[in-house]
Amino acid sequence: MSTPNSRRTVLITGASRGLGAAIALEQGAVGSNVAINYFNSGDEAEQLCQRIRQNDGYAHAFKADVRDEAEVARLVREVEDVFGGIDVLVVNATGPQPFLSIEEQTWDSYLDQLEFFVKSPLLLLKQVLPGMKERGFGRIINIGSEVFELGNPRFANYVAAKGAQLGLTRSWARELAPTGITVNLVAPGWIPTKRHVDASQEEMDSYTANVPMQRMGIPDDIAKTVAFLASDAAGFITGQRFSVNGGNTLA
Repeated sequence: MSTPNSRRTVLITGASRGLGAAIALEQGAVGSNVAINYFNSGDEAEQLCQRIRQNDGYAHAFKADVRDEAEVARLVREVEDVFGGIDVLVVNATGPQPFLSIEEQTWDSYLDQLEFFVKSPLLLLKQVLPGMKERGFGRIINIGSEVFELGNPRFANYVAAKGAQLGLTRSWARELAPTGITVNLVAPGWIPTKRHVDASQEEMDSYTANVPMQRMGIPDDIAKTVAFLASDAAGFITGQRFSVNGGNTLA
């Protein structure tokens, strides 16, 4: 078996559950060193590490608030101490996503979303970028959303932040392309996870009625798309949005 340092290292933020956990499991399966970032769910993060290790993979959990500059710097140092340089960064962490009418929205409700989808990606990129440039290789993969294309009502705070995330993806891709670093965004549709336990069957049926493939996705759909973008096969792809939603958006 390869030693950890001979494998590429993938840092996934917000990876203790949901889409992040699926991405982590897939990365473990393809032979990466998997750095699982979490904020509150330490037990779930450790259980996920154990699942990866039971299948002969390498994984370690790292606690950090990826909205905090000092904690991001510490996170990256700790990952590098365990696994070496970070080759792939998957920006997945998110927080509460309240539906708010325009009357209920405040500037702070927008800033709450921008913290996750603009500030956090910037803090993380600035920490991993020197090593990626030195090695001449890097993959930055942002986890976006179809909402920017759909313009969901009562959700402008979240939609606006996801639009900004797509914008920085495209700008970073052009700037970093000459260095061997690619930057792409995966935009899932509604994929049920623990976050959606309160969703009714009626709500889910209403959503899938408009999806050409007539079903919701599963976390593995996102995990496998991320795995492709992290691989050598995607080395000539950058600045792109990959909508993984059964054709719900076609732009």
